[in-house]
Amino acid sequence: MDLRIAAALCLLGLPAQADTLRLATWDPGLSRKGPGLLLRDIAKGDPQVLAAAQVIAATAPDVIVLTAFDWDLEGRALAAFQAVLADQGHPMPHAFAALGNRGMQVGLDLDGDGRMGRPRDAQGYGDFTGSAGLAILSRLPIGDVADHTATLWRDMPGNRMPEGGQADVQRLSSSSHWDVQVGPLHLLAMAATPPAFEPRNIARNHDEAAFWLNHLPDAPFAIIGNLNVDPQDGDGDAAALRAMQKVTQDSQPRGAWQPPQDGPNAGQKGDPALDTAEYDRAPGNLRLDYILPAQGLTVTGSGVVWPAPDDPLAQAVATASHRHLVWLDLDLE
Repeated sequence: MDLRIAAALCLLGLPAQADTLRLATWDPGLSRKGPGLLLRDIAKGDPQVLAAAQVIAATAPDVIVLTAFDWDLEGRALAAFQAVLADQGHPMPHAFAALGNRGMQVGLDLDGDGRMGRPRDAQGYGDFTGSAGLAILSRLPIGDVADHTATLWRDMPGNRMPEGGQADVQRLSSSSHWDVQVGPLHLLAMAATPPAFEPRNIARNHDEAAFWLNHLPDAPFAIIGNLNVDPQDGDGDAAALRAMQKVTQDSQPRGAWQPPQDGPNAGQKGDPALDTAEYDRAPGNLRLDYILPAQGLTVTGSGVVWPAPDDPLAQAVATASHRHLVWLDLDLE
């Protein structure tokens, strides 16, 4: 074992032999239409909140990147959700969240529709500052964080930013880009814009993923989060994803069950077992959420939490979100 990894495991209180670290990423749908509403719903025991906690507890990750969780200044909603998780038997006492770009207005007409102050005029689409941000929960202590969220789109080498954009203010990240250390690992966490809805979004989605290609650490890492692009189906440009896959390893996590491949799913090219997002409209279900560890790390298992309808967990999965949790086990021996 690499001595740096062994030392880090000792600091975490873990044995240095046969250690499996379970990573997960998920959009749990823990976002609401206004500030404070998520905390309200957690406090009143909203069934969707409880279902999200049940799915996470059943999967039992050591670290999870939540790609849609409303941020508040004092972290009350995240702390309240940690308490719900503990009640479900899976405490995750360590957390990190920081203000992201969704809903952050800059006082300009960023989408060029002649109006200001609307969700698409924010740095990232959102109804309010802090809407649907990133959050990380962990059983293990969280170390240093490098926050690239404020990087301007124009400053990314080789960017595809359209001409006429507000280059002096427009940030690359539609949500957040974080390099978060958990023990020996760097988690390169993000949640990209969907490549639909606005003409600039295909380019921005591509560049949000491509950003990490220029920021890979000289240490064990995993790119993790909502890349919002399917390798074969949907509207996005998967070139950056394919480039990522060349410098990482893709274990292709699979769900235990897939819905019938008819209706909006008819004619799709991709393997439905790899899908992580469920849509009842075209282009149908898609693979949008990823955990891509560095080459050389040992992956011992992975999956998508998409149970069969008769599975006891199926109701909680359906209640929580149209997205499906992705998990991956790393052997750090």
